[in-house]
Amino acid sequence: MPSTTRTRRTRTTAAPRSGRRADALTLVGLVLLALNLRAAITGIPPVLATLQSALHLTGAQAGVLTTLPVLCLGVFAPVAPVLARRIGTEAVLAVALALILAGVLVRTLPTPAGLFAGTLLAGAGIALGNVLMPAVIKRDFPDRIGLMTGLAMTLMAATGALAAGLAVPLTTATGWRTALTVWAAPALAAATTWTLLAARRTHSRPPATTPLTPVPAGPRTSVLRSPLAWAVSALLGIVSLCFYVLVAWTPQIMSDEGYPTAEAGAMTSVMLTIGIPFGLAVPVTAARLADQRPLVVMVIALKAAGLTGILLAPEHAWAWTGLLGIGIGAGFPLAMTLLSLRSPDPVTAAGLSAMAQTGGYLLAGCGPLAIGLLHTLTGSWDTPLLLLIACTVPELLVGLVAGRPGFVGAR
Repeated sequence: MPSTTRTRRTRTTAAPRSGRRADALTLVGLVLLALNLRAAITGIPPVLATLQSALHLTGAQAGVLTTLPVLCLGVFAPVAPVLARRIGTEAVLAVALALILAGVLVRTLPTPAGLFAGTLLAGAGIALGNVLMPAVIKRDFPDRIGLMTGLAMTLMAATGALAAGLAVPLTTATGWRTALTVWAAPALAAATTWTLLAARRTHSRPPATTPLTPVPAGPRTSVLRSPLAWAVSALLGIVSLCFYVLVAWTPQIMSDEGYPTAEAGAMTSVMLTIGIPFGLAVPVTAARLADQRPLVVMVIALKAAGLTGILLAPEHAWAWTGLLGIGIGAGFPLAMTLLSLRSPDPVTAAGLSAMAQTGGYLLAGCGPLAIGLLHTLTGSWDTPLLLLIACTVPELLVGLVAGRPGFVGAR
């Protein structure tokens, strides 16, 4: 009898310890994944003029370069759930981070082909990571969705701001190739970690029907038929459109308003930096609320105020970029949090994430190019800014639907 008791105690203490190790490694993987989902995109616009000069890019090629990563996020998003169903979430994320690593290295080749090919590879990897991150959070941290989403969004915003802020100084000090290469280190660390997680998952051999496999075909159909899913997708699309337009064109807008190039680039970095604490606070707050509509209204009002301020009083640009920093810093994390909050399970979360990011990023990908063409046609930033302000109206309408309590697929 005593020996049975000792055996039982041994078994009950061993399992939690193993679970803690699993959670810790998954948390490290989530952190490293988040560190690699923005820098490869935000590090390019501040040094775009340098790249144009060094590689003899035309204005059209420069416009495509700023648009290509966002288009990749939409084009490759549907692939993520299909691959996850076949080879597992961890394996797909390991491949995604390997693509980001390869892209960062390839685009430092001193040719336009290398720059575009590397950007394509990195964009594909980021797309896969973006889609599967909400499913990983829903699956592995179901009781900490707000905190984990907030942590991921904060790290994404921080590395995005860091990449934008360091791009010009590093290019000045070491050249553009070195400035772009530095982001290979976190990509290598992340790819290694998710390879270990994939190997561990292979050895554990979970049944094919468990929630570890994100997206069976059935739930995807119901997601596509859900008005709530379409509202969440539209919200993410408009939020992303505004974000990537501002990242791509804020330096040029401010330069054309008379600000020095370095100061204009610094505004973009500060705008992204201001949003960092809101990237943590908003998901945590949203997860604690049954109704997220008040947050939607607040975020959109701040964004509209910042855009209107730049249009009417650009001499106070630092103040307006501060408001925009809060608006976009809170808006994107809120939309990403809704992917999990509106999903009843990890399967639906992955399906909704793929749907939202496919349509959302394809819409957002058109934004920088369309805004650039509109500026070229009108010779002014007034019309593009008015268009961005107008976009806050449909954003509010779909946001009020997406923020309402309920689950995708519920009747």
